[in-house]
Amino acid sequence: MDTEARPDERLTERDRSSGPGTADQAGSGQDGRSRSARAFRDAPPCRRAGIRRAGILSACCLVVLLPADIFVAQPFEIPSSSMEPTLRPGDRVLVNKLAYRFDAEPRRGDVVVFDGTEYFSGSGDYVKRVVGVGGDRVVCCDRRGRVQVNGTAVEEPYLHPGDTPSDVSFDVVVPEGTLWLMGDHRSRSSDSRDRLGSPGGGMVPVERVVGRVEGIAWPPARWSPVDTTDAFEGVRDPAGAHG
Repeated sequence: MDTEARPDERLTERDRSSGPGTADQAGSGQDGRSRSARAFRDAPPCRRAGIRRAGILSACCLVVLLPADIFVAQPFEIPSSSMEPTLRPGDRVLVNKLAYRFDAEPRRGDVVVFDGTEYFSGSGDYVKRVVGVGGDRVVCCDRRGRVQVNGTAVEEPYLHPGDTPSDVSFDVVVPEGTLWLMGDHRSRSSDSRDRLGSPGGGMVPVERVVGRVEGIAWPPARWSPVDTTDAFEGVRDPAGAHG
């Protein structure tokens, strides 16, 4: 059974802010900074995004100790296997609550926490991956069993080993201002596919999104950013879309 992500205030007490960084002795000084800048500039787009996400995760670790009413990051506990292998039961993740402020919108591939009350079974916060945004046509499956978004087949490397993209066929157009959301462990995830016949048709309003998952903060052995996927880079926006 799929269950919701739970806010975990205990993480606030258990999290350890990063200590002072250890300078790279070989890259110290102006030459070192120049080499680092060139390495970052020359890195592939997804690698640069991963570096930025790691920096954001570190910053989130520092600010998570702020009072709850001014959180820019909030810890949540993952209670189910619906997002494996990306997130495992017991992981404590940090959610960037400012990721979609100031006119920013969730993007395909983002892992988000959202309030599923009235849209998913039960009430509370859930964690899923954005597969379709407003205006997208999302179809499953093509002849090779892949999800298609706006006519482009998507290779999904984050899926749980052994899972198919979906055992349920669907063909939906995502209304503007809503999202089509799916878990990475498709055979264990109760997500938008299970609400096709419900009010809203499985779509969740963007305004219900709490924030974007930046990384795993606990346990220490699992500390890592949740990397940006390039799975949707070849997907074109639907005709008439802006941005």
